Amino acid sequence: MTDHPNGEGAGMPPLARLLSFIDKPHNVTRVFYLLLAVCIALGLSDFLYHKHAYFAVEEFPAIYGIFGFIAYVTVIFLAKGLRLIIKRPEDYYEPFAIDTEDERAAGSDPEATGGKPHA
Repeated sequence: MTDHPNGEGAGMPPLARLLSFIDKPHNVTRVFYLLLAVCIALGLSDFLYHKHAYFAVEEFPAIYGIFGFIAYVTVIFLAKGLRLIIKRPEDYYEPFAIDTEDERAAGSDPEATGGKPHA
């Protein structure tokens, strides 16, 4: 994406030119570690001031980050469980779909092609 014939990225939108450095694998690792450092710094900064909390649990350092992470993980596992309940077979709508292919018309039925499979 960053390698263009003219070498400048001409014709790319400005935001794409600005973010094109992410295409390189080592820059992806750098962005990951930068985000990790920002998260750690924000978590540690929670220890630097006194909170005037309404509930006692809010006085625990980094409670909002921990609560957010637990809520995120809970939603993911609930979605996986819900998928098991409401999952339908791959061909669930096939008998009623108007875009289903007739295999004989597509040429993959060996009997329709004279007993030889269509290659």
